[in-house]
Amino acid sequence: MHAVRKHILEILKERNGATVAELAETLEMAPVSVRHHLDILQGDNLICVDRLDRRGNVGRPQQVYALTPGANELFPDNFAALAAGLVRQLKQVLPPDQVECAFRAMAHEFARDLQDDLAGLPTEARLERVTHFLNERGYLARWEEAEDSAGGYLLHKCNCPYAAVSGEHGELCMMDQALINELMGQPCQRIRVIAEDGGCCTYRVGTPQAAAIPLIERNGVQA
Repeated sequence: MHAVRKHILEILKERNGATVAELAETLEMAPVSVRHHLDILQGDNLICVDRLDRRGNVGRPQQVYALTPGANELFPDNFAALAAGLVRQLKQVLPPDQVECAFRAMAHEFARDLQDDLAGLPTEARLERVTHFLNERGYLARWEEAEDSAGGYLLHKCNCPYAAVSGEHGELCMMDQALINELMGQPCQRIRVIAEDGGCCTYRVGTPQAAAIPLIERNGVQA
């Protein structure tokens, strides 16, 4: 990103908004040059006109520019360290079976909103819906029909949203396994792990008949 536009974003972050005049003064630039950079940032959906500044009685109110929610993603965060610390503390204060139960409950919560949409869908339609659901959450997922003798379908997840944490805490991989099982309505076999070869996590989904049966009904208990 251009250094001036990066600086503008930093100023807006620090001040929770600024006018063209305020930005021009801080950047020591002509207002027309500032507006050029603001137009580009608006086009990239990184800033917006948040409000009007009516201070003073002379001239028109000034537009106050502020960051959009998407712009906040450009700034560093410490979520990975926080998540890793929380998982470590969880594992220190709870026995392993309760830790596993907690992560399985999280998987169930993630999947719950999609359950009604998946009810009664044939396998390929279900895979399409599940793939879309995963991609909305950053998994870079896709599926294909298996060509080997084992048959069924292969569901690939080529990005791990928890990569900064899952290397240290395998419970997150278990949570993803539970999530896939619940979304697909049956136990799925993980045959490839992204952490081992840097490629994708791949799950084998069984026959269409098995995949159409909800997991809660197959096992008689809630996953």
